[in-house]
Amino acid sequence: ELLAALVYESSAVSEEEALRAVASLGDEERAALVRDLVGARENRRHRPGRGFETLRYRFEIVSDYGAFRDLQRHRLLTCQWQQLSPGLGADVPHELAEAGLAGEFERALDVSRAEYERLRGAGLADEAPYALCLAFRIRYVLELDAREALHLVELRSGREGHPSYRAVAHEMRRAIAAVHPSVAAAMTFVDDSTEERLERLLSEIRNESRR
Repeated sequence: ELLAALVYESSAVSEEEALRAVASLGDEERAALVRDLVGARENRRHRPGRGFETLRYRFEIVSDYGAFRDLQRHRLLTCQWQQLSPGLGADVPHELAEAGLAGEFERALDVSRAEYERLRGAGLADEAPYALCLAFRIRYVLELDAREALHLVELRSGREGHPSYRAVAHEMRRAIAAVHPSVAAAMTFVDDSTEERLERLLSEIRNESRR
């Protein structure tokens, strides 16, 4: 379907005929054709053709609320989320632990959690999440096409970004590669540089996905 959609605009046959033509190709021929159609991308703003919008992905994610808010800003996707609560816990950056400040950070989380519970107890269930720190985790779903996935993964994997959403971007690319290697291969501007916190967050995401 991806190949048929990519060649459609430059062909003179019906979509059904294009599908039959690409169906007769072997796996290696299809992969090579996708590479040729994507072409040489000089920077991440050079996106592949709109045929990539044919494929859609749906990801269920657990991350801290700060990362969620950054990913939620992408307009060309569907985002559904559960109400923020302390139930999924919070992430304590290892940098704070190394600086001897983990205790103070955890006390701030406790104050935030206590205020959340106070507001809920006062009948303010809708307002209570506003009392929670951005470090608390939230569960949500992102649904998007392959073209937007390429944009999101390349943009949010950058080393200048926050480790929380970098981890989400890396894991999205890994999941796409498992089902559509040619789409993942087109993501040539993913920043694969790593850091200690990014590695730990990736491990947590993968452990969560196995549950």
